[in-house]
Amino acid sequence: MGSRLVPAFLISLLVIFHAQLWFGRGSVPSVAKMVSQLDAQRQDNAQAKLANERLAAEVRDLKEGLDMIEEKARMELGMVKPNEIFVLVGK
Repeated sequence: MGSRLVPAFLISLLVIFHAQLWFGRGSVPSVAKMVSQLDAQRQDNAQAKLANERLAAEVRDLKEGLDMIEEKARMELGMVKPNEIFVLVGK
């Protein structure tokens, strides 16, 4: 009787571990699903990063562009801000 119990116990353990591998937490299908979700999230992150870089470049251009526009307006059109005095020195 003892000689049959050990193999039966070992086979039942093997079946339990094998079932855990295919159907339990961390199973092969579960890991494959998580890998595909991770790939999708990485792709979304890359797109968001590109959008953020475009927005940052646009903000930089607007900040620098305003200074350039202001300088052109001052030099070519004689723009004066409030509380400033415009003095024209011979050209």
